[in-house]
Amino acid sequence: MDLRVCQMGSASSSSRLFGTLAQSLSSAPLAHTHVDADDLESEQADPDLLLRECEDVLRNRPPRLHRDFIRTRTSSPQNPAIRVMQWNILAQALGEGKDGFVRCPLEALNWAERKYLILEEILTYRPDIVCLQEVDHYFDTFQPVLASLGYQSSFCPKPCSPCLDVHNNNGPDGCALFFSRERFQLLATNHLRLSAMMLKTNQVAIVATLRCRATGQVFCVAVTHLKARSGWESLRSAQGSYLLQNLCSITSPPNPELEEAREESEVGEGLPLLVCGDFNAEPGEEVYRRFEASPLGLDSAYKHLSADGRTEPPYTSWKIRPSGESCVTLDYIWYSTRRFNVDAVLQLPNEEQIGPDRLPSYHYPSDHLSLVCDLSFSHQPHRLQ
Repeated sequence: MDLRVCQMGSASSSSRLFGTLAQSLSSAPLAHTHVDADDLESEQADPDLLLRECEDVLRNRPPRLHRDFIRTRTSSPQNPAIRVMQWNILAQALGEGKDGFVRCPLEALNWAERKYLILEEILTYRPDIVCLQEVDHYFDTFQPVLASLGYQSSFCPKPCSPCLDVHNNNGPDGCALFFSRERFQLLATNHLRLSAMMLKTNQVAIVATLRCRATGQVFCVAVTHLKARSGWESLRSAQGSYLLQNLCSITSPPNPELEEAREESEVGEGLPLLVCGDFNAEPGEEVYRRFEASPLGLDSAYKHLSADGRTEPPYTSWKIRPSGESCVTLDYIWYSTRRFNVDAVLQLPNEEQIGPDRLPSYHYPSDHLSLVCDLSFSHQPHRLQ
């Protein structure tokens, strides 16, 4: 297990953070490694300086993909937009040891540079909430670096991560959720091991209940990663059903811990909800239809890129494996349609930008594209004093 600390940010604060966390990771049972670790002090870093550091390290690689935001409406200063990023970043162990990207040179996946490509993407768009899948460098890279940028976070590993089968792995991969401490107050966190047909599976989810400091509005955000591969559609559907049941319970009464927040919600409605994830399911699949028809009133933010506002983009993942080329839509940002407005959506790169070798590549670190959108509350509760 590689215990070297990422060179970004303050070396002293990162070392102090990682020294404690590495010890707990190596000694604690798997079920206890998804605790929040942000009570440790972290020296704050300048995001502009870190972005320039990324660009300097990557100067010999092609420039990052240019993507513009498509703005759909204007938010008000009293109700500022919340920028949300959803991204399967590709676990390092899987990229190098299991996934078989036949057109991507192994050199392009070298962690010493690839971590800068991932962080460059996050720093470029400066999201308020970051939902990541396939994170296998949480403790030594993403938690300390993003903590230095003002993010609080939580990590939930897969119980039986395939990363552990790879030689010289960095531990299990899992889901991670980051949010701006300046913008939000954490009220509660739930970690879920998804079940299907009464059986526990290897997939997980994190659900955080947050209070927006600017508006006082309380809402929930979830991140998940459903079972991959063709032939597992029924399992994915069951996982989605289990997740929706839990989200209904978490966002609806009774929950004494959130009683005050619920009183601020409209009568008969639960808390506003965002669900980000790699669903490993195309729009026609049953689990997608379950979310679309859910009583939670959810819709997919990236439909706003289409002319009719009802169609998903043609792809969020584009890769070439030994079995052939795969160009599919698998990733989504779901939102409560009655409680959020979609103000802007980040365009996806076109085929020419992605290139003939597809993803990942020297200029993009994952086989999945990041999704980024700006959302604002459709109404505001009474401002807390």
